[in-house]
Amino acid sequence: MEHNSCGAASATQSERPARGEAPPLHAHPAVVDPDVLLKECVVTRQRRSGPGGQHRNKVETAVRIVHSPTGVTAEASERRSQEQNRAAAIMRLRVNLALEVPAAPAASPTELWLRRCAGGRLDVNAEHADFPPLLAEALSHIVATEGDVGIAAAGLRVTPSQLLKFLKAAPPALERVNRLRQNRGLRPLK
Repeated sequence: MEHNSCGAASATQSERPARGEAPPLHAHPAVVDPDVLLKECVVTRQRRSGPGGQHRNKVETAVRIVHSPTGVTAEASERRSQEQNRAAAIMRLRVNLALEVPAAPAASPTELWLRRCAGGRLDVNAEHADFPPLLAEALSHIVATEGDVGIAAAGLRVTPSQLLKFLKAAPPALERVNRLRQNRGLRPLK
């Protein structure tokens, strides 16, 4: 086994899917490559009001994506370019999938998580492609610990404050965790 900077053992090369190979069948939809994910979606283009002037009124630049297996949706219309709106909608769909589709927690953090953590800190921006699968993983650990962020953070090999900071990057995730905590009689996180 190889060791990374978080001090955890990671999977060997033979245990990982090869580049371009589909992830395991049990992979969470937020983990799936966006091009593969789109094959499971219905994409519609629409006209919307907003910035873009006359070009906006003549061209269908808004994009709405529905993930057929789950019914989870996302849309984007803030850009003049249909391609930019499509990219934004895909990212939002992946985040929404992380928020709305339960993931089975792994016994230990995934290789992706371990690559993104160092010294108890998690290094990822909410706009980065790795954010949705990491969010799904964090939420699965928090749900498995019945809302105890301290225990979940220890299992994910980050500090509780880093995990909270990560959740704050996606306000609906923090809201979801606080609802879970409220149902368990725990105080909300701020």
